[in-house]
This record gives sequence, C-alpha cells and structure tokens, in this order.
Amino acid sequence: MVLDYSTFAVWVLLVALAAGLVLLYFGGNWLTDGAAALALKLRIEPVVIGLTVVSVCTSAPELVTSFVSGAAGNSGLAVGNILGSNLANLGLILGIAALIHPFTVKERLIRAEVPILVGVTVVFYLFAIGGFNRIEGALLLLMTGAYLVYVVKASRRVRAPFVAEVEDELSGARLSAVLAVVLLLGGTLALTVGAELLAGGGAELAHRLGVSDFIIGITIVAVGTSLPELAACIVAALKRQMDLVAGNLIGSNLFNMMLIGGSVPLFFPLAVDPAWLALEFPAMLVLTLVMWRFIWTGCHVHRWEAVILLALYIGIILASTLR
Repeated sequence: MVLDYSTFAVWVLLVALAAGLVLLYFGGNWLTDGAAALALKLRIEPVVIGLTVVSVCTSAPELVTSFVSGAAGNSGLAVGNILGSNLANLGLILGIAALIHPFTVKERLIRAEVPILVGVTVVFYLFAIGGFNRIEGALLLLMTGAYLVYVVKASRRVRAPFVAEVEDELSGARLSAVLAVVLLLGGTLALTVGAELLAGGGAELAHRLGVSDFIIGITIVAVGTSLPELAACIVAALKRQMDLVAGNLIGSNLFNMMLIGGSVPLFFPLAVDPAWLALEFPAMLVLTLVMWRFIWTGCHVHRWEAVILLALYIGIILASTLR
C-alpha cells in the first residue's frame, strides 16, 4: 500500500496518523494472540515463533518501504529505514518492553541467536562500505535461507522437552489452528496498513517542514515501520509473553538486514553515504553488543538497563539529526 500523501491537507494527515494508531493497537493484539496460539498448537517454544513467524510479519512494512524507496532511487530512505528500524528495535522497543515488564531471556538466544545477530551486523556493516550491490544482496539472501534452516532444525531438537513449559506459559492462548492463522494474517495486515498511515503521514508532515530524506528515513519512517514490532511487543509484554518479545526483536533485526538488505539491492543497488559508516552503522553494532552484554549477565533485562537502552537510542538519533 503506497499513498501519495503530498496531495493531502494537514487535517487529513492528522486523521491518517490517528487511524494508523488504532490499526496498530488491534493488529498488535491479533498478531500476538495468533502467534501464542500457534506456538501452543505446534508445541514449540514461543521464542521460535517470535524469531520466525512474528519477525517476518512485523518486518513487512520495512520490506515494502525499502523496496518502494529503492525503486524510486532513494537510497537514503531505504538504507535509513533498515538502520533506523534496527536501532529502534534494540533501543526504543526493547527498552519500552523491559520497562513494562522486566524479563528473562532464553539461554538459546544468548548462545546462538544473539551471536548470530552480532555476526550478521558486522557483515552488513562491511557490505555497506562502497554500497550494496547485487552480489552482496544475493549473499545476504543466502544467509537468510541458511538461518531459517538452522532455526527449523533447532526447534525440532528441543521440541519435546519444552511441551510442558509452552503449555504453562501460553495457557490463555487456546485457539483453533484456523483462528490462529486468521489472527496472524489479520494482525499483519492491520499492522502494515497502520504503519503505512502513520509513517507516510508523518514523513509528509516532516517534508513540509524541510527535513532531509535520510533523517526522515532513520527517524519517522524507521520508527513508523517499527511500530508493528512496538505494538506486538507492548501487547506481549502486558500479557507477559516475553519470549515472543525477545524472539520478535532479534528476529526482526536479522530479517531487516538479511532479507530486506539482501532483496532490495538484488533489484536496486543502494548507495551508502560515508557519513553513515561513521555514526549510524557503528551505533547499530554498539547497541547490539550492549544488549548482548545486558542479557549475558543473569539472562535478564532489568528496568535500569531498559533506561540505558532508551538513553542510548535517543542519543544516537539526536547525534544523527544534529549532524
């Protein structure tokens, strides 16, 4: 869904922003309910559903936005969207979720997924030097396929021991398989449309105030396209389904870099401003390492650590904007 917001009056843009918030609220509820029910039906860890199904669903707005921006030759918006979304996931959304309810992180995330996230972030950083071309895009897509194969095989190995734990954690999510899938699809659609209305309307308002494309990409559009993750994580945190929160955020960052960062350059090579390599790319890596350090000690994310993540995110965005 791509609208030409430049033709809209200011009051229409404000209505679009309000409608976007409503859709995000309902979409977040539907998506997390469907994901929890699916985990219960399949009798697998909720974190696996968060790493795969929920992550791909909530990354849909980033994929659409980056493809549209790449096709229009706007590398700043496409790359800024990926960078900003990952920064928002690690600093803003993880921070808000942990403030709502401090949570314990599964050991498998510390041993496997977070180190994979660090490695992919380094590779993505290195590929960005000189811009993203088709070869690098293809390699990132191959990494996406390899990661999905790994997650499926890992979930099969641990499936049986976690049956009792899953049933206890998601005891309130007993829905039929059909209804679970309907909620997943409906939630994804509502989140995508809601994020488009909120991000598109906000970006047009910013354009009218003379803000640059990259700043819009790394702030308004990035946060806007991360709103599905934010909505899903807030709802999951309120319901204390913290495995979905952790899995969703880590999986979303992985898919943003591998799936979106790989598929867009395959069709539309993306230029990278050297200035981004000096601030935004290193900031994404630093924030990833800080998050890893927090969960490494005791497998918990506490409220004081959430405050640090939020402060780092705000500092990074301010530095990017002021530059």
